[in-house]
Amino acid sequence: MRLRSPHDREILRLALPALGALAAEPLYVLADTAIVGHLGRPQIAALGLAGTVLAGTFTIFNFLTYGTTAVVARATGAGQHERAARLAAQALWVSVAIGLTLLVLCEAAAAPLLRALGGHGQSGHDALVYFRIAAIGLPAALIALGGQGYLRGVSNLRRPLEIVVVANVVNIVLELEFVYGLHWGIAGSAAGTAIAQAGMGIAFARELLRPRAASRRPSLEEMRPMVRVGRQIFVRTTALYASFLVAASVLARMGDAELGAHQIAFELFIFLALLLDAVAIAGQVIVGRMLGAGDAEGAHAAALRMIAWSVVVGGVFGLVLLPLGHVIPRAFTSDHAVLAQAAKLWPLFALMQPLGGAVFALDGILIGASDTAYLMWSMLAASAVYIAIAALALELHWGIVGVWAGLDVLIAARLLLLAARFAGRRWAVVGYA
Repeated sequence: MRLRSPHDREILRLALPALGALAAEPLYVLADTAIVGHLGRPQIAALGLAGTVLAGTFTIFNFLTYGTTAVVARATGAGQHERAARLAAQALWVSVAIGLTLLVLCEAAAAPLLRALGGHGQSGHDALVYFRIAAIGLPAALIALGGQGYLRGVSNLRRPLEIVVVANVVNIVLELEFVYGLHWGIAGSAAGTAIAQAGMGIAFARELLRPRAASRRPSLEEMRPMVRVGRQIFVRTTALYASFLVAASVLARMGDAELGAHQIAFELFIFLALLLDAVAIAGQVIVGRMLGAGDAEGAHAAALRMIAWSVVVGGVFGLVLLPLGHVIPRAFTSDHAVLAQAAKLWPLFALMQPLGGAVFALDGILIGASDTAYLMWSMLAASAVYIAIAALALELHWGIVGVWAGLDVLIAARLLLLAARFAGRRWAVVGYA
């Protein structure tokens, strides 16, 4: 990789504050894992099940961020700043409507859903308690997604960082007080997260209503491009997290130790994926803005640089993680059976990092180009491959190694499909879409 590029300064200007915000976001559940993990094996297994469902629910709705970023960046690149302001209000209304609907559905479906995923005994009961309390924060969390999407689209990545860091600090303080001070157990962990998310949602709602617009009323016409891009990203992300949900369900049937180890690796995967996603966010903004301004060649050159940076960073993560399979998991649990299972999956987890770096960068580039239909179909194909492997892992008793080897295959399949699309340049369509 060349040491310098004319695009590096812009990539860093956008990626560094995004990195801070993205690193802070998954610390909600990482804090839950560290705090709850020391309560006992049933508690961390419960968090492994409920936390996977909630993290997946939250993440599949990240189309509120990505869809908003894509259309706002295009509008900004095309010089349509007032339209970008109107899109901010529409992002708020869409987020509120989806968030309230999701809360009702989650509360109604909590018990049968967790049972269907293998929740049983004490860990199943604790998973239900955690899920029902933490789900209260979902509407506010979705407003935060829409708010981050707008602010990214107008290249303001510092404000999301400030809001998310404050919310994360509040979350940790509340959880420590509720779990260890008031002795609320796993319920206290969920309550701390829900309260912190509520404050974060209020802060982002103010940002969405701040820009001057001719009208802030809900408008289906204004929502249409956002919803089109968002719908396809929703399907893509749902398929990705369905794969991890299948993994958690398969491991729940193998035992609490396997599920607990998966929870640790899964949350670390989310954490590192979001760190790598900082470059992808720069890709969304830069590619969307350049294509909106009619500069396809500049968008392609910047995209190549972002892919190179993501692969290098992912490779560094993998090399650092590889020898730490017996060290890092001890921060989350002292259970010997869980630690033994974590050690088995660790090399596969480390291998995933450089592959993921390339995939996340390509994701951001194609989202910025609004080439989300291809993202959707390619993810569905890769997810189908993984689900078949997970079913074999359960049937043939491959254990946690088989489940995580399948996850590596999932990432590799995505890389091949996205790289082929990028090389063909059919994504580089200029103008406001």
